[in-house]
Amino acid sequence: MKHYNNTEEYLATLPEEKQIILRKLREVLRKALPKAEEVISYSMPAFKQGGIICWFAAAKNHYAIYVYPRVMGVFKKELKEYSGTKSAIHFAYDKRMPVGLITKIAKESLRQNLTKTALKRSSKK
Repeated sequence: MKHYNNTEEYLATLPEEKQIILRKLREVLRKALPKAEEVISYSMPAFKQGGIICWFAAAKNHYAIYVYPRVMGVFKKELKEYSGTKSAIHFAYDKRMPVGLITKIAKESLRQNLTKTALKRSSKK
């Protein structure tokens, strides 16, 4: 597993056509998560606020965003047309990026993180 110091370093390793798509995905996530910090986690670019919100990465035949399974459960209907795993949503490079869906997923993941963080704080008091 390669280690990257930041998102730019990760993106620079990709072929140009994949860089273009992942840079657009990064901008969609930045807009949805304006206060989140960009980090590298599990050798992938990620956004963090109250914990990791989501990761994203390029693969040979698709790009993906990764969220916790509890987030995926909220979007079962919307995700039926996409392949993936219990925590990954795969998007085809040759299809239009579902910006609205990605934005909703990122915001829901953030909402869940912040709720979880608030509950932890209140239980410590």
